Amino acid sequence: MSGRRDKIHKTCTGLVDDDFYLAHRPEGYHPECPARLQSIKERLLDGGPPDGVVRIAPAPAPVEWITEIHSEGYVRELRESCNQGKRLIHSPDNYICPDSYDVALLAAGGVLEAISAVMDGGAANAFCALRPPGHHALRDEAMGFCLFNNVAVGARFLQKKYGLGKVLIVDWDVHHGNGTQEAFYEDPGVLFFSIHRHPFYPGSGAGREEGRRGGCGYTINVPLPAGRGDADYLHLLESRLLPAAMDFAPEFVLISAGFDAHRDDPLGGMDVTAEGFARMTRMVRGIAQSTCGGRMVSVLEGGYGLEGLAESVSRHLDVLRE
Repeated sequence: MSGRRDKIHKTCTGLVDDDFYLAHRPEGYHPECPARLQSIKERLLDGGPPDGVVRIAPAPAPVEWITEIHSEGYVRELRESCNQGKRLIHSPDNYICPDSYDVALLAAGGVLEAISAVMDGGAANAFCALRPPGHHALRDEAMGFCLFNNVAVGARFLQKKYGLGKVLIVDWDVHHGNGTQEAFYEDPGVLFFSIHRHPFYPGSGAGREEGRRGGCGYTINVPLPAGRGDADYLHLLESRLLPAAMDFAPEFVLISAGFDAHRDDPLGGMDVTAEGFARMTRMVRGIAQSTCGGRMVSVLEGGYGLEGLAESVSRHLDVLRE
């Protein structure tokens, strides 16, 4: 990995950020648009990074790390589709443009840079302000605005580059992280916890989905009906995530940090506030502090109401740098 990490100190929070993430653009209106990151950047970075935050410049992920999660055929199809100027891949949800393949490599690479900064002692934790999101992307298929599964690639990187045997992934995006679940459904080295609206897109994530073979019991799905808010989320994280995570004792924590459960999100239909996300962040950070010296990287997934997204990310980052 070759990204630049300027003046990072082990007590700082790293922030992955790059203007090239804006180059993945739809032709017309689409909820997953560059304005999402622009709203975050305006909130967080006007006047420079907040105190205790240092920027991490991403580098494109080497393809060999992408193919730890995705098939070579799918990677080739995405690259060629972008080179040929196609505008969609696999479904109308998944727009692409000529730069999308390279942006997707940079998104996954941003996660790898953040993980390396934390693992190598350069940062206490990190947040990745990147796009496109990733948690719906399957081994052979783009899905739900997602091209490469950034968090899944990061988890495999932790397993294979750093030799970690226990990685916790917490996914609080309003949609179930079906691609991440698929990647680790038989893997007892990854505890995957997802709290999400259900029934809802993509249709998976029922409580009975608990893993398979050696991974049985290492997938925890907590489905919620529409309209649930802070108290419901916090209660279930405390009663379901906390005991399972403490028993698992992860060596690293990843968050699929979608903010589309915010009460003002146009797609989510839930009632979580920015303060609720802050309290959820504090709970997961407490797990990391108790089990793995605070080693944690969170990665932006969904969130489509620009004001609520920017406010929620700001509060999330406040807790990371406490």
